[in-house]
Amino acid sequence: MTDEQGTSGAVLVVGGGISGLTAALEAAEVGNDVFLIEKGASFGGRVSQLNQYFPKLCPPSCGLEINFRRIRDSRKIRTYTMTTVKSVSGSAGNYEVVLETSPRYVNSNCTACGDCGVACPDEVDNEFNFGMDKRKAAYLPHEMAFPRRFVIDKAALSSAGADAVKDACKYDAVDLEMETKTVTVSVASIVWATGWTPYDPTKMENLKYGQSKAIVTNMMIERMAAPSGPTGGKIVRPGDEKEIESIAFVQCAGSRDENHLEYCSHICCMATFKQMSYVREQYPDAKIYVFYIDLRTPGKYEKFREVRMADENASFIKGKVADIIPEADGGVTVVAENAVTAEKISQKVDMAVLATGMQPSLVLQGTPADLQMDSNAFIISDFDKGMIAAGCAKKAADVVTCTQSSTAAALKAIQVSRR
Repeated sequence: MTDEQGTSGAVLVVGGGISGLTAALEAAEVGNDVFLIEKGASFGGRVSQLNQYFPKLCPPSCGLEINFRRIRDSRKIRTYTMTTVKSVSGSAGNYEVVLETSPRYVNSNCTACGDCGVACPDEVDNEFNFGMDKRKAAYLPHEMAFPRRFVIDKAALSSAGADAVKDACKYDAVDLEMETKTVTVSVASIVWATGWTPYDPTKMENLKYGQSKAIVTNMMIERMAAPSGPTGGKIVRPGDEKEIESIAFVQCAGSRDENHLEYCSHICCMATFKQMSYVREQYPDAKIYVFYIDLRTPGKYEKFREVRMADENASFIKGKVADIIPEADGGVTVVAENAVTAEKISQKVDMAVLATGMQPSLVLQGTPADLQMDSNAFIISDFDKGMIAAGCAKKAADVVTCTQSSTAAALKAIQVSRR
């Protein structure tokens, strides 16, 4: 099915994370029509997976709920989830963009009552929690999901499960015959807010991710620490749920490495200091070891760093980790060379956290348009073409920088639409 819609001067925002939400709202609030699309089943992006974010150590609800309400109340913004860009044709001021929306298998009758999820017998790994627990094949994407509507993973649904979810829904919201739809929109400019994905830790063979449940990533720690996460907010070792007596943070896991990500991912040091505070709140006496190349906490974050480095139970070792050795008791030994003393260090810990870097999502998704990109696949804005990059699609950045970048991107997109 193909529809055509759009108005003169409309803006397409690709990506529904904090950057895309910000850009869409800024463009809409000065009068432009906006199409906001998101490839996932709900808006919120990576921020929705965090326990807290800077600068105020707010939970995701702090920034997302108000934006969701503003999006819901805006008559200028049309939203599409489970939607991707298939093709872009035309030129600045007059683009035709073909969008493809995958079936949710749940229609607008859904009230998110959860009966289908309760009845569904089929489970798969929960990607939102990085596989640390299971979700049903009929599920709400996460606690803050917007739109608040269930989605059915038809590929994971058995025939018995299909009958169970249909029978459980008293609102006639389950529609397993839904098909992929396409829509063509006419827009003047496009804001690319396609975000980031954590760098694949299995590519760093020496860090042994996947060979021990004691080796986790920084995003997994965020989900553990979150009250809505797989452990109800408790940081424990996956698998045996051992409480933490010692923990190592491995900085630059993939970043600043010509074999992986050649750039600094900007947020990893601050993420580790933040996660140290999570650990310290739960385990006042736990030993914390931080292995680093450099500690980068610019400007106002210096004081935050100083407080964590003053922790008498925290040790900071300047040296890149060469190996992580899984141990029989479920822990691991982190091996590194101290760059200051030239001493080889082997530190046994209950859990090791890999501070994996930020990789632009388009590296994995591919680009459906003729975009200028740098050597690391970050988008270079082309004002003349009306192709504007925002947030982590433009560069590795924290939430504050992303919202500033997205406001600027919206202003540029508006200028293209009105020239």
